[in-house]
Amino acid sequence: QVQLVESGGGLVQAGDSLRLSCAASERTFSSYTMGWFRQAPGKEREFVASIRRSGGITDYTDSVKGRFTISRDNAKNTVYLQMNTLKPEDTAVYYCAAQWLWGSSWSPWGQGTQVTVSS
Repeated sequence: QVQLVESGGGLVQAGDSLRLSCAASERTFSSYTMGWFRQAPGKEREFVASIRRSGGITDYTDSVKGRFTISRDNAKNTVYLQMNTLKPEDTAVYYCAAQWLWGSSWSPWGQGTQVTVSS
């Protein structure tokens, strides 16, 4: 039922910043854990960051700690990924996903937004 739409991707240079947004068409958005994943060419999709329903508990993969920040605005049914000090290795399609129950599968998924970081 819930639909997720990512936006904010684009082409930037190394060291620059981007903020991705994921909007949910569901009034119960605040009940979901939300996550960001990415998939680079020729690689499997990997976990990037997640945020619990309260916004007080977050998790990040080691490669983005200190550079990326996940946040949410439940009043707007939106989750964000602030990406600073971007590196060429961050180039990928970024997806947001929802998790209804802790420990359950991630579903649904957004369509993805392309992030390209040049040297």
